Amino acid sequence: MSGGTARHLALAIARLTTILLPASQRSWARAMIVEVAELHDDAEALRFAMGCLWAAVVQAATHHFYGSDGDVRSTHQHHDTEARSMEQLRKRDRRAIGLACAAGAVGLGAVYLAAAQAPWSYIVVNSTAFVMGLIAYAALIRWGWGSTRRSGAIVLALAAVLLATALFGASADGATRWIRVGSLGVQVSLLFLPLMIVAFARHRDAAGTGGLIVAALAMALQPDRAMAGVLAGGLLTLAILRFDIRVGMALVAAVIGFAVTLVRPDTSPASPWVDQILYTSFEVHPLVGAAVLTGTLLLIVPAVYAFHKSSAHQDAYAVFGMVWICVIVAAALGNYPTPLVGYGGSAVLGYVLSLASIAPVAATRRAAEVPYEERPHGPETVRRSLRAA
Repeated sequence: MSGGTARHLALAIARLTTILLPASQRSWARAMIVEVAELHDDAEALRFAMGCLWAAVVQAATHHFYGSDGDVRSTHQHHDTEARSMEQLRKRDRRAIGLACAAGAVGLGAVYLAAAQAPWSYIVVNSTAFVMGLIAYAALIRWGWGSTRRSGAIVLALAAVLLATALFGASADGATRWIRVGSLGVQVSLLFLPLMIVAFARHRDAAGTGGLIVAALAMALQPDRAMAGVLAGGLLTLAILRFDIRVGMALVAAVIGFAVTLVRPDTSPASPWVDQILYTSFEVHPLVGAAVLTGTLLLIVPAVYAFHKSSAHQDAYAVFGMVWICVIVAAALGNYPTPLVGYGGSAVLGYVLSLASIAPVAATRRAAEVPYEERPHGPETVRRSLRAA
């Protein structure tokens, strides 16, 4: 990447922060743009812009979740505010950590796409998918997705969509994994399967078990080796942590489905700006490769943090983490989409929707840990507690 390209990329990142930051902090974003423009070293300008992008993500998450606002007028104040923001994220809401990580990964992916000279429409698609994911996330939380007992039926319904995609969807290079939405191809398994697995980890019933068995069949028919491995990996993790007969049945089906995809040929070539970018991004520039790698690792931060800090809902977070680790490993080993940092709105939406599935677990489990005689009663109190969690 030439020096001029690095400078243009740094300025593009700086301008991105004006979109992320709340209105009261736009003056800080404008000052950052000026600072990037005045730095003499292009690489230093790019490093500075990437650091400020992360700070903007933290500020945006804090503002939207807690209503905290303030004017960051100096470097010292900026560091203090960022530290307070991270402390709020740590103490109050693990959902905010996941959404901030998603925003950071999409932002770092935009850095890669711009540096690799991908069409600007790719950045627009990923950003739009993230915004749509936030809207869907808010709707799921408001609807009470975490406390519903009908999640198994929903998993079964989504499995039917996966199977219909395998039978009637759009095909390319011998695989049938997509549905067409205008000119866009949506990979339905990447959109729905993570949510389905995590929802099953939270609430296991006969419908959910049947849904994952149907999903395993759909992955074998498509074939989709990556997502079949994701399904098997997520269920294996759940079986290790909390085994029961339903988990065992779904796991057997998932392993069989994965075995079928290993036998069937998978000749899909690598798509530019989508597949194999964990390697090709370093050819663009070492800093761009580091941005892609960092954005990828951000995806498992919520699971690692929650698994380390809490014993109340480790199984759900562990399954969430394993699902996305498997997606990343598949992207590293084969020609499969690199989630969030590469082009592809399906992965962006799928990640945010799977966050919506793990978010309410903490509330449910914490309520169960409080002795009955100490619990506040009444439906309104319960609703407030669930929203607070």
